[in-house]
Amino acid sequence: MPEHYRHLGIFSDWVTAARQKQPLYPVAIPGQQTQDLIREALGFCHGDEKPLDVKVESQWERDGVFGEEVSWSVGYGPRTHAYVLKPTKANGPLPGIVALHDHSDFKFYGKEKIADGPQETLPVLSNFRKIPYGGRAYANALAREGFVVLVHDVFLWGSRRFPLETMLDMMGSKTADLLRGRQTSDEIEFYNHAAYFHEHWVSKYCNILGTNIAGVVSFEDRVALNYLLSRADVNSERIGCIGLSGGGNRAALLSATHEGIRATVIIGLMTTYSALLDHNMSHTWMLFPFGWSRHGDWPDIAACRAPMPLLVQYDLQDDLFTESGMREAHIRLQGHYANSGKPDAYIGQFYPGPHKFDLEMQSAAFEWLKEKLSAA
Repeated sequence: MPEHYRHLGIFSDWVTAARQKQPLYPVAIPGQQTQDLIREALGFCHGDEKPLDVKVESQWERDGVFGEEVSWSVGYGPRTHAYVLKPTKANGPLPGIVALHDHSDFKFYGKEKIADGPQETLPVLSNFRKIPYGGRAYANALAREGFVVLVHDVFLWGSRRFPLETMLDMMGSKTADLLRGRQTSDEIEFYNHAAYFHEHWVSKYCNILGTNIAGVVSFEDRVALNYLLSRADVNSERIGCIGLSGGGNRAALLSATHEGIRATVIIGLMTTYSALLDHNMSHTWMLFPFGWSRHGDWPDIAACRAPMPLLVQYDLQDDLFTESGMREAHIRLQGHYANSGKPDAYIGQFYPGPHKFDLEMQSAAFEWLKEKLSAA
């Protein structure tokens, strides 16, 4: 009897038909060939990736952290705004970290979800951080550990978000009227609700522009990394990246496409693609670069630069993924790193609880980054 998928119903045999057409999720061996295939799947990766017209907008000191707000252009759309955070008494170049904000169906803000600027934290952000981040701005905490931490808005979030009316106009009258009929008095809540539907429309535009959301976001993350590498207070040989959820998604893609990354932490964003069948498919389009399933699986992207140090933190009760899918991904990553000759360069840590990057997990990740990026 063929497998039955409740999401597909009478089209359950579509899965078997797809597998008969071509191999799905073949093992993509780490190395240049796989890295090239990833770039081809992403698109939007040929040409200059330097930030344009960089400006320092403001500076401040707060709670042991010296901060700057900087901005630049990626060549289209509004300017990208970012925070650069480091210890107030920093001496000499420090290791650098690109801290990548999450997706979380919360696009009104970007960098502010994981980093504090000069002003008091807004209640909406304090409430947001309680479960996923243990109630704190982890980027500031990481800076206090001795890093220069860059946190930037990316395509669709914060300073890089679409105006509400543009989104509603793009989606057409039926969807826009439906959303307006459900409009609340909470500006941020309504914006985030509209942005959820808008992402599907942006994905269509990406497709006809020869790319996908993963490709555009990864491009902007590489531009940000190139800014970090240009700073005199950063040791350009000791650069890492870290992110939860959509931020972990971005971390996998950034480390796969930029050799400046020397250590990567992915939190709450690791599974095999096959384990998503009939499970939670509400994930961002960033998890699904068009056509990648013909070349490899999601863990192959994370491992493509093995034996580059990689830490993956898994939440065992994460409702976004199955435990079996996470453990299958873990085994696949172990195999890649064993074959690279440095099995210990990959670490998988499993934690009880839901989708999160809590204080215990943050502490373990920070210590791992200090070990991998400390001065020789």
